[in-house]
Amino acid sequence: MPSISNSAADVTTERGPLAGPAAGHSQPPLTRDKPFGWLLVITGVVGWLASGTLVLEKLEVLKDPKHVTVCDVNPWISCGQVMQTWQSAVFGFPNMFIGIVAFAVTITTGMALLAGAKFSRWYWLGLQAGVTLGFAFVVWLWSQALYSIHILCPFCMIVWATMIPLFVWVTVRNVANGAIRLPAGPTRILAESGWIVTALLYVAVVATIFFAFIQVFIGTSGY
Repeated sequence: MPSISNSAADVTTERGPLAGPAAGHSQPPLTRDKPFGWLLVITGVVGWLASGTLVLEKLEVLKDPKHVTVCDVNPWISCGQVMQTWQSAVFGFPNMFIGIVAFAVTITTGMALLAGAKFSRWYWLGLQAGVTLGFAFVVWLWSQALYSIHILCPFCMIVWATMIPLFVWVTVRNVANGAIRLPAGPTRILAESGWIVTALLYVAVVATIFFAFIQVFIGTSGY
C-alpha cells in the first residue's frame, strides 16, 4: 500500500545511488510531486472523458447499429466506423473500457500526490509498466488507424494526445527520482529532454497523419 509518510526512509526507498538528485543534478520542475500530480490529474481527466464518451457512443451503437456518433464527420473521420473494426476490441471487449480503468488510476495517483502522499519504488515501477504498455498499445492503434483502417477517430486521437506527455513524464520522473536507476549521464540527458521528446512525438503524430491522409488534405480523394 502507498505510504503517506514524509520521512527520509520513504525517499531513500525510491532513490538509488545513481539517481539524478542524488548524483548532484537538479530535478526537473515537472517531476516534483505537486506539478507532477497536476500533470497526472489533467492528462487522466482528459483521457478518462474521451474514453467515457467512446463508451457511451459504443453502447448506443450496440443498441442501434445505425446510430450516428458525435464524431461521424465523413468517410475519413468517424468513431462509428472505427468501432466496427476488430482493432476496436483487441482483447474481446471494447478498448475504451481499458481507458476508463487506466485513466482512473492515473487520476487517483495524481490526487494522492497533491494531497502529500509518498509511494514506494514498487508502485512507481508498476505505474511505469502500465504507462509503457498503454503507450505501446496506443502506438499500435495509431498505426492501425493510419495504415490499415484508414479512418480517424477524434476521441481516440485525444487519448493518443494524452498518452504522449503521460508516458514521457512518468519515465522522466522515475529516472530523475531513482525509481529507474541509470548512470548519471543518461539521467541528466533524459531529465533535460522531457519537453523536447514530447514535442517530437507530437510532430511525428501530426506528420504521419498528414502523409497518411495527404490525398484528403490536398483534395484529390474524391470527397
